[in-house]
Amino acid sequence: MHGYRYIDDTATLEVDFDRCIGCGNCTVVCPHRIFALEGEKLKVGDRDLCMECGACARNCPVQALTVTPGVGCAVAILAAWINRLLGRKLLSGCC
Repeated sequence: MHGYRYIDDTATLEVDFDRCIGCGNCTVVCPHRIFALEGEKLKVGDRDLCMECGACARNCPVQALTVTPGVGCAVAILAAWINRLLGRKLLSGCC
């Protein structure tokens, strides 16, 4: 799913770097791999790749990550990805 973007500068992903304990859960569960650890410090790559699925926030043991589903429209992104894999054109826009 590398490279799939929806709308630039709309991601609701927020990171409280003071709360982050560097566990790395977000680096494992993020489908777009926008997170990385440098030592015990979290680094956020391209925020616009966030499809707001919420996996990072649900798997953060200290609630250092928040995401408000909707703007990134994960359903539309996944549908476009699947349709592209199947060689079909997406007939409609976002949900």
